[in-house]
Amino acid sequence: MSSSDAALLAIDGPIATITLNRPEAFNSVNLAIAQKLEQLAAEVEANADIKVLVIQGEGRAFSAGGDLQTIGAAAEADTIAPVVGELLKHYHAFIETVRRMPKIVLSSVHGSAAGAGMGLAFVTDLCIATEDAKFTPAYAKIGVSPDGGSTVGMVGTVGVRRAFQIFLAEDSFTAQQAYDWGLVARVVAPTELKAATRQFAERLARNPPAAIGATKALVYQAATVSTKAQLDAEAEKIVECMHTEDFRVAVKKFTSKSK
Repeated sequence: MSSSDAALLAIDGPIATITLNRPEAFNSVNLAIAQKLEQLAAEVEANADIKVLVIQGEGRAFSAGGDLQTIGAAAEADTIAPVVGELLKHYHAFIETVRRMPKIVLSSVHGSAAGAGMGLAFVTDLCIATEDAKFTPAYAKIGVSPDGGSTVGMVGTVGVRRAFQIFLAEDSFTAQQAYDWGLVARVVAPTELKAATRQFAERLARNPPAAIGATKALVYQAATVSTKAQLDAEAEKIVECMHTEDFRVAVKKFTSKSK
């Protein structure tokens, strides 16, 4: 993988890291980065040894969102539908994989996270951010509605009314506000982000893979299915987990202590 690629993948034991790698454009999302993210996420999903995926940005920002140079040129040429449609086809495939993969996905945010960049920060399973990180909805200001999974990650966490407030009445908000609203799990000093992200990822990776995958699936479907269907799913998933060696070892360790 070339360091000039629009996104980079590094794997260290059970933790994978995808780095958005367009620092000169504040990691704004164009077709190249969307295609690369789709490819890398598929690789991570297929790798059974990976338990946690970290998503971070290179340079001064996490991501400035959609590449307005590309989108503006398409608007001038009257090719918005095919250009943006192709970009979102790949980018939304990446987001679907992030939500579907049986691994915990952690966004590590510094600087600006705007538009689709804000959406990416919160469509992941968990988010850690620096104290000076800034989240900017951006969409309504330029006359468009949210994309890139922005409503997927936001509404389930903050609720309908807060989501309206964020998308239509907030120019930007801080990491502390995001923490208070339940969007950010941890807020750290800028100099501590790298180490704190690694520590958080390592803590998450201590969970057995069956527990991670089953918990993620159950949590995301809980809001959309009936109580009986959710209870049936819980019963099915816990039995699946109990068939793993991790469970057998843990139970044996627990029962031997209690004797």
